[in-house]
Amino acid sequence: MSHAKGPARPAFAPRSKLYKGRFGRICPGLTPWTPPGVPPDQIEAHFAAFAAEHMVERPGLTPDEANAITDELEAEFSSSIPVGYTYFGQFVDHDITFDPTPLGVEVTDPEGLENFRTPRLDLDCVYGSGPHDQPYMYDGAKFLIGEIAGTGLADLPRNPLGRAIIGDMRNDENAIVSQIQLAFLSAHNTLVDRALAAGAADPFMEARRVLTWLYQHCVWNDFIRRICVDTVVDTALQKDEGKDGRVQWQLGLKDVYSWEYNPFMPLEFSVAAYRFGHSMVRNGYQTNFTHNQLKRVPLFNNTTAGPGGAGEPDLRGFRPRTPVTTVQWDWFFDMGNQADFFPQRARKIDTKLANALLFLGEDDGNPGAVANRLAARNLIRGVALELPSGPDVAAKLNVPVTVNLAEGEPAALWYYILKEAEGQAGERLGRLGSTIVAAVFAGLLKGDPRAFVNADPGWTPEDELASGMLTEDDRVDDPAWGLPAILRISGQPVSGV
Repeated sequence: MSHAKGPARPAFAPRSKLYKGRFGRICPGLTPWTPPGVPPDQIEAHFAAFAAEHMVERPGLTPDEANAITDELEAEFSSSIPVGYTYFGQFVDHDITFDPTPLGVEVTDPEGLENFRTPRLDLDCVYGSGPHDQPYMYDGAKFLIGEIAGTGLADLPRNPLGRAIIGDMRNDENAIVSQIQLAFLSAHNTLVDRALAAGAADPFMEARRVLTWLYQHCVWNDFIRRICVDTVVDTALQKDEGKDGRVQWQLGLKDVYSWEYNPFMPLEFSVAAYRFGHSMVRNGYQTNFTHNQLKRVPLFNNTTAGPGGAGEPDLRGFRPRTPVTTVQWDWFFDMGNQADFFPQRARKIDTKLANALLFLGEDDGNPGAVANRLAARNLIRGVALELPSGPDVAAKLNVPVTVNLAEGEPAALWYYILKEAEGQAGERLGRLGSTIVAAVFAGLLKGDPRAFVNADPGWTPEDELASGMLTEDDRVDDPAWGLPAILRISGQPVSGV
């Protein structure tokens, strides 16, 4: 759920069904949508104004006021989804897609829009190219882990400038996703120890296999089921056991997302449907109890002095972790929390983004610039990449059109999907958003020959209990083996630091 910087560029994912690039389209034959009556040279200004007035929790705020995180805002815009899934979704996004070409760069080759991240749920954002090609990330079969001087707190390994030495730099772009990355590094190291104890011939590969399959299991059974309509998820990927006892996984939405040789990354997914997570972002978060962070730490410190004076901490990344920004995971996920007000809750999935996302600080000289307004950037990108309208995609995929757009509201696919989610009380995506997201994730799993659904279709996390690679203590009372299990394996702080 990352966001690209800079002005818009043309689309280079051709509409021909014969195109076999890494990016493609689910609905290549549909007409691109543009805001009616708006000249091309005024589209950026049009969307910047629309985002500032209609796609923010409270319009008309200054950067100072955007940092004022109130209980009223928290209650009004809260869903029931634990806040940690906002950033796990970002972590997953970094695992499956990466286009490093800057916006504004003219590309004439149809292959110019290139997904340099493998479109698979294979944790290459964690493992990179492996210990042979990137030995500076490893200590033998384990990852190198850093430490905050004088605190005893673990951190990502960093160079002298404070930059993380990891498989994907984007997983250090804020303090929360960086600690999810750290949890995966630490979980791998724990699994290496378990593999050694079990006598594995290759402890690194055994740890990687178990962590990757558990991650895939979490994505499908924990994350996707939280944010998509259940009946759509049940249709998208079905586990069938034949009369002969063999287990097979079958795709149920091939009419939505299919490929000839390898899965591709659909623009309708990466530029629109999967950006639902931007709506879930809060202005700030309570981080941990030990350092008395009952006060919310802002996501961005948008002003020179900040709400509490110079040096006010925030959750921006690309710098070492601190005691204040250290995440206590039971405040972000349901991990047997004793207090009913934890974990904190993500924002509703709707057309209103957090105040802070109107002031990203990309252009400090002009707070109203398009570069600072995430909603505007998403809308502009959808037009630049020639996405069709939400109603047109819904009709094409035979999904009921349930959204009534008011005069002046854009029919852009991203906006439509957020608007559709409002019909689910902001608790999950609607039918069209669920269909695109579930179909793509099901396809990415089924399209990877090394994913557990293909390599060992009958596999479940319980299969690892006998060998000791996983334990009952990892999941506690979580029958689904969700993301909290990986956090427990990592040994990172759950109930305090």
